[in-house]
Amino acid sequence: MKKFRRIGILTSGGDAPGMNAGVRAATRLALREGIQVMGIYGGYAGLVNDDMRLIKNPHDVSNIIALGGTMLYTDRCLEFKTPEGMAKALETCRKNKIDGIIAIGGDGTFRGATDLSVHGIPTIGVPATIDNDITSTEYAIGFDTAMNTVVQMVDRLRDTCESHARCNVVEVMGRHAGFIAVNTALAVGAVAVAMKEFPFDEKACIESIKALKANGKREFIVIVAEGVENYAEGLRERIQEQTGVESKFARLAHVQRGGNPTLTDRVFAAQACEKAVEELLLGNSDLVVCQHNNVIETMNIGYALKLDRMFKGKITDEEIKSLTPEELENMKARCAETLARMKAKYDLVYKIK
Repeated sequence: MKKFRRIGILTSGGDAPGMNAGVRAATRLALREGIQVMGIYGGYAGLVNDDMRLIKNPHDVSNIIALGGTMLYTDRCLEFKTPEGMAKALETCRKNKIDGIIAIGGDGTFRGATDLSVHGIPTIGVPATIDNDITSTEYAIGFDTAMNTVVQMVDRLRDTCESHARCNVVEVMGRHAGFIAVNTALAVGAVAVAMKEFPFDEKACIESIKALKANGKREFIVIVAEGVENYAEGLRERIQEQTGVESKFARLAHVQRGGNPTLTDRVFAAQACEKAVEELLLGNSDLVVCQHNNVIETMNIGYALKLDRMFKGKITDEEIKSLTPEELENMKARCAETLARMKAKYDLVYKIK
């Protein structure tokens, strides 16, 4: 194992329930190996501004495992992306004798992690985003808690819908991805789900509501991913106009980002951070921890970012040319696998509506 005296831990990007569980696990695992831990505040801004504190013993992270948000706070630091900001961050690392960093967050966090690795600060990324929109991993910290929050809130909306014979069009988060939408639609018994990944047949949705109403159904839930921009409120109007069912609109927004993390998020946070500490102590760097087929593994961050851009249709011709034939085929297979899992759930929503 490589000799580390002190590592830093930061959380960056959007907060996600379970980040604190990750901070706790990484801290205690490092301390167990005799390594000091610096808690870096406000994500990469903490490196730029030298805002950090030494976490001296395991008790310093007691009782945070059940808390949402992040005790280290978070920020999206534009200055860190500049040469001047990077120079400040590197000087902060030297000044505080930081030998390596564990960065918990999303794809923007991983871009920062690879920049630090290139400049000689070994960094490992741990995925945390309620959107679960990191293609390199099947799961990210915060995803399960966010989905459970949606389910709990929609279950309450359904009570009112049933009582008043209403439809509720519910917009859920996920940025440009439909992972929250398709899973929660299936979990709450929605009659339809609209998401960017698959064409939405609005006419079929409306005809389905008419038919179900004629058959005695009183309540209707339609889930819309926020990535389908400027759509949900208009859909509500058209459903009411064309079906005669009183329809309401609910945008759940940032309540999905908060709350006590579920068991799944706490367990994954511990497992992922254990892998991150292990890889760092082995002298590895520029890696992101991933879950694939329920196995915790790692992937080069540069490769992971290209894979993510491929799935989202943003990869450039130059990036494709930089890949070996084997890498290209593996990426295509991974993207197809991710889409197939999503499509199976999407189809099931309509089969059992």
